[in-house]
Amino acid sequence: MPESTSYTQAMSAERLHDAIRKRAEQIYLRSGRIAGRDLENWAQAESEIMLQMEKGQRRTAVVIEVNGVQYVGEYDPDGCDGYLPGEFQSGAELSIRFAGEKMFVRRANGSDLETTIVARVG
Repeated sequence: MPESTSYTQAMSAERLHDAIRKRAEQIYLRSGRIAGRDLENWAQAESEIMLQMEKGQRRTAVVIEVNGVQYVGEYDPDGCDGYLPGEFQSGAELSIRFAGEKMFVRRANGSDLETTIVARVG
């Protein structure tokens, strides 16, 4: 999907800023909504996003609703034992286990998809 250099650079800067902003918000929420840490949260988010870009990693996640709360769980595509997006059908009953900031979703093959909870909504 080749694009012109100027368009790609403009979109990249905009997407990068948005990714950092979203990650900083996740850090803020996960750390208990502590006020006055905006710069620290932003610096941490920027560092994490830049590291991901250097490694060529794409963030991957599942969204699972439990008792009216949506959990966003990120997972490592290289360490997910062959999990493919869309494996969990919308509305299907799933076996979920929580351990601290981890969420384990039981797959049809009997293994668990291990995720790190990055957001809770609801």
